[in-house]
Amino acid sequence: MRKKVAFNSLLVGLCMLATGIVNAQQSSSEEASYIQTITLRANKIIQALSLTDSALFYQVQTLVANEYAATKNIHDNFNKQVAAASENATTIEADRMASLKVQHNQFIHDLSSLLSSSQIDVIKDGMTYGVLPKTFKGYQEMLLTLTPAQKEKIYAYLLEAREYAMDAESSEKKHAWFGKYKGKINNYLSSEGYDMKKEGIAWKERIAAQQNNNIK
Repeated sequence: MRKKVAFNSLLVGLCMLATGIVNAQQSSSEEASYIQTITLRANKIIQALSLTDSALFYQVQTLVANEYAATKNIHDNFNKQVAAASENATTIEADRMASLKVQHNQFIHDLSSLLSSSQIDVIKDGMTYGVLPKTFKGYQEMLLTLTPAQKEKIYAYLLEAREYAMDAESSEKKHAWFGKYKGKINNYLSSEGYDMKKEGIAWKERIAAQQNNNIK
């Protein structure tokens, strides 16, 4: 009986060890896959800079990839805290935003030692799917009578949205930041006398007319 118990205990121990090894291997494989993903993502973003200095290229690529990893780590840690918390989720979210801001500022500081401000803007747009220039262009095409001051205000809102979107943990949440600020922009434009619904309809009609002309 003792031999059977001892054998069963040994079997359980071996199973636990094997499970630990499999989990460790799986974790290592997932980590390697993620590192490859963010490295390729960073590479694609930096290609837009057309850097001829290979050493500089890989320095910047490392910074961008590390930023993705650091941001993910912050979100993962705070997501665990939120899941475990029962009441103080608001405080946790405030701490999350504070941690992201520190990481974000350090990232921009590090980039500034290697790139110009216009080059950094290219990276910021790359990390946020180019939503800022596309959206700014869209507002100008929709509202043909925008004043310089109104354009400046719209652009300022989009710049702020981009900074937050860079730190978001998913594509959906990156777009959500721009959605939030587009709401602010639309409220601002409404206060400036624009009927946004009417302007949107007119814009769609102009686009349709242009497409019809191109077909002809």
